[in-house]
Amino acid sequence: MNTFGKRRRRGGGGLFRLIVVLIVLVVIAWVAAMLFPGGGGDPAAKAAESTPDQLRQGEYLARVGDCAACHTAPGGQPFAGGLAIASPIGTIYSTNITPDPDTGIGKYTYGQFERAVRRGIDAQGHTLYPAMPYPSYAKVSDQDIQALYAYFLHSVQPVKQANKAEGIAWPLSMRWPLTYWRWLFAPSVKPVETAGAGNATLARGQYLVEGLGHCGACHTPRSFTLQEKALGPDQGTTYLSGGESDNWVAPSLRGELASGLGSVPENELATLLKNGRSDRSAVFGGMSDVVEHSTQYMNDADLAAIAHFLKSLPAARQEQALTYNGATRATLASGNAGAPGAQLYVDNCATCHRTDGHGYAQVFPALAGNPVLNSDNAGSAVRLVLHGGTMPSGRDAPTQFSMPAFRERLTDQQIADILTFVRSSWGNRGGAVTAQQVSRLRKLPPGGQPLMTGYDPRQRGSDDPGPLAEDQAGTPVTTK
Repeated sequence: MNTFGKRRRRGGGGLFRLIVVLIVLVVIAWVAAMLFPGGGGDPAAKAAESTPDQLRQGEYLARVGDCAACHTAPGGQPFAGGLAIASPIGTIYSTNITPDPDTGIGKYTYGQFERAVRRGIDAQGHTLYPAMPYPSYAKVSDQDIQALYAYFLHSVQPVKQANKAEGIAWPLSMRWPLTYWRWLFAPSVKPVETAGAGNATLARGQYLVEGLGHCGACHTPRSFTLQEKALGPDQGTTYLSGGESDNWVAPSLRGELASGLGSVPENELATLLKNGRSDRSAVFGGMSDVVEHSTQYMNDADLAAIAHFLKSLPAARQEQALTYNGATRATLASGNAGAPGAQLYVDNCATCHRTDGHGYAQVFPALAGNPVLNSDNAGSAVRLVLHGGTMPSGRDAPTQFSMPAFRERLTDQQIADILTFVRSSWGNRGGAVTAQQVSRLRKLPPGGQPLMTGYDPRQRGSDDPGPLAEDQAGTPVTTK
């Protein structure tokens, strides 16, 4: 009894010492983060007096950066914040960036604004959550940051609206550990290092995509620590090779012939960004908001530059080009709809997308050769069939067309049969869809799920639906 009691005391003492050591280490880490926050920049830096041209440029750049998308809540005032952004640790609410002096950024110096946008540090010195894409904005030029500051401080209507407290439980709500994330993963502030020396169009496109456009925030896979695996093409083919955002899988923006942009001409890509549709395709999901609030306002030169840069990116995966096969059309035209899913397609889909899979130009997108339908992950297609969607109103194409939701009309198995049929017809080479996949996605709300996850769609085979294929859906960025 006495020996056993001594052993218990020694064991308890060891646990106590371990707890003390951990507490000491946490305190040391906290002190280091407080004393040496890093980040650079001068928070006291002042801006020169703004000019009308600078204010106009700032407004344009705010459109390019799609600032309203995160800093305007549904039904709320522009840039007043309050948008709920789901994350793996809880709900983050966007902040008020109007020039209200009490609840917004009206008292921000230029230096404080610059540090927040490019370095992820707020006016109080706290590190921002990486829902703010400051790793991308670190590449934005001084001139453009100054124009943005002038616009937000002098042209945006101030709104008195207090910021919401984050819906994150303690201890995850502590901000100081984010300092270490920023040290490890946020790049230094420096200009984009363009690969196309002497090619001004390519350089401009790369600057917009890597910087204010922050395309990699959705279209580049993230690690389990939530940082993008690559921030530019100089870091390999992982950049823009496909990721996820708001419960949609964002496809590759590289040159894959079946599931990327390899089969999309530059002019068609620019048209998609401007109008949200082309003769063959249409955007939906999260990209609809991008077109509606951002890309349709870009000038044609910048849209062409973005398309030119994206088309310069080699494929991350080698795929065979898709070739149209008219067998499905001939079979359906003959009245033979005996293949699994064929009759369901004729009854529910063919009116808009036609039995030849070509759809109607600028109205209903083609299914034949569609990159989304030839991706390993069918989540985008499942989500669209379940919940429907409406294409955005573009600059030169204001009319909107919608796809109805079929979640009340079709069972999980029927949706799976339709999509399996579509993904294997007219030359498409997508894999089969199961009722289990549809069932899992049906249980999710139509809105988005976590903005940031460690999902990498390239790390699974076509027969493995993966966590997001089962728990989330996929979103194409340029095609439907």
